[in-house]
Amino acid sequence: MIAVLALRFVPARWMTAVVVVGAVVVGLAALAGPPSTSTDSARYAWDGIVQHAGVSPYAHTPQSTALSGLRPDWLFPDKVDGTCDDLKPRFRGLGDGADGHCTAINRPDVTTIYPPMAQLWFAAVRAFVPATAQYLPFQVAGLLLSLVVTVALVVVLRKTGRPTWWAALWAWSPLVASEAVTNSHVDALGAALATAGAVLVAFGRPIWGGIALGAATATKLIPAIVYPPLLGRWRSWWAIPVGIAVFGLLYVPYVLTTGLDVLGYLPGYLSEEGYEDGSRFALVSMVFRGDAATVVVGLAVLLAAFVAWRLSDPSRPWSGEVLMIGVTFLAVTPRYPWYALLLIPFVVLSGRWEWLSIGLAIALRGVWPSTDAYRWWLLAAVAVIVVVTLLRTSRSDWRRWWERLSFRRVEHVR
Repeated sequence: MIAVLALRFVPARWMTAVVVVGAVVVGLAALAGPPSTSTDSARYAWDGIVQHAGVSPYAHTPQSTALSGLRPDWLFPDKVDGTCDDLKPRFRGLGDGADGHCTAINRPDVTTIYPPMAQLWFAAVRAFVPATAQYLPFQVAGLLLSLVVTVALVVVLRKTGRPTWWAALWAWSPLVASEAVTNSHVDALGAALATAGAVLVAFGRPIWGGIALGAATATKLIPAIVYPPLLGRWRSWWAIPVGIAVFGLLYVPYVLTTGLDVLGYLPGYLSEEGYEDGSRFALVSMVFRGDAATVVVGLAVLLAAFVAWRLSDPSRPWSGEVLMIGVTFLAVTPRYPWYALLLIPFVVLSGRWEWLSIGLAIALRGVWPSTDAYRWWLLAAVAVIVVVTLLRTSRSDWRRWWERLSFRRVEHVR
């Protein structure tokens, strides 16, 4: 953050070059080692390998003998003395892949969880490399994707008249370097598409924006929350049917080959993670339990959607996006740091830096997996957001916001 603030003293004519070169340096450093926070990209690689063999990734589990001929040694090394224990220093997250093999793939006994746009990404990244290529292809793809987002943010900041040094919050972010590059999470693709969709809708291109938003939702589902702040103009509503159509069309090839199995492990994952019984919601579960917690979370997200819709300037909806995404994260309380990738581009565009405290809280949860500690970090994030908002918001702004929420006036607030 200090390095980003120092950019304010860099001459404007050098700013873009400094931000982009810094992004390249940070990204190249992130290529130095294998994944460190998860081996999700091992599943990405497997899904890509399977698709290039003409098999639906939703049809078989990784440990299925039907796919044994596709297994590369780096994903399925042989057991040593009948166990995987001796291999774990070299193969992080290694588990039992059955049939005398170990595997680096998480949950090898269930089918993939990832939606179709993610699957197309996996297939595209693996299209030009042999099955023996390990984690590097997805890391390079993540680096290129993060650089594209950096340049796009600079362009939008210029177009909207804001200082381009804000783009460094994404370009130089340790979280982006770790989760988009080193660990290659597909959430980076979802964040890129969601940001592109929001920008296109805001700039009067709802059809193209809807296409991007539909693809974003078909990457990781959670980007669907980007919609509400964009709907302040009637023509922007075209993004909804277009997005739904794109989402459905992306599923068609997989449904034709696999049927309803395209849901993959999603239902099981939601149950395993505690979303079905409400136990996952770190803040809400302090007061409500079970189904009541789920209802409260749903109401909180709906309220955030309403407020973001009413208060957002449809031509500059960035603050509304930050509110929508931030409140959703506070309600749902994801425990994986890569979810915060969706928030950062909108913080850049809005200048609402205080909301990065939520991303920091989620990242700390990954380092120190304690529910009690996570609650304190989230509450601290809420305190930061409330204090900064009170300090930076004038009385006239509060009055205009109230009038917007009560439907008294029609002008938008930036």
